[in-house]
Amino acid sequence: MTPWLFAAAAAAWLVWQSRTAAPAGLPPLVPSPLPALPAPPARGPHPLTLAAILAAGAMIALAVRAPAPAPAPAPEPAPAAGLDLRGLFRGPEAAADAATTAALLAELADVVEWDGQQQAPRIATGAAVHDLRTAARELRCRGVRLGDRQPAVRDAIKAFLDREAGTDGGPLDDAERARWVAAYRAVARAAEAAAR
Repeated sequence: MTPWLFAAAAAAWLVWQSRTAAPAGLPPLVPSPLPALPAPPARGPHPLTLAAILAAGAMIALAVRAPAPAPAPAPEPAPAAGLDLRGLFRGPEAAADAATTAALLAELADVVEWDGQQQAPRIATGAAVHDLRTAARELRCRGVRLGDRQPAVRDAIKAFLDREAGTDGGPLDDAERARWVAAYRAVARAAEAAAR
């Protein structure tokens, strides 16, 4: 703020100093105790006026070039429907385990949803959904059990899936299939948030 006040004061002083005398016969608009300066030569503006204009331009250029403040970081997304896995993944492979869990369950949700759109769905029971999840985990993780490495995550996901999708191993109707898909996607979002 101070440079702008300085520039404004310098410009006002230069304008005051470069004013011309009032024409003969007319009283000055503002009585001045200072004598009027002679008119500037016809070749151009007063050199101090040019200096004031250049100084003001330099200040504007510096103000424009000043870096803008860094934007505030985006807030983290809210946990998915009561499932928050942040802080539950532990150990040196925590981020990788969270990313694997997110990718695996997002893909399972897509597969279960796609299968339900077929003429004769192959995943027709709750038990088949469980078997698919087990087979996908074994194949993706090459036999490594993430639940053994991340027991707190395993327990939280099991409680969430039992609550949201149920434990019935019987035939799947469209509503039950939609609950499984939504639950898998919610777990995938929570694991993705935990991986960050």
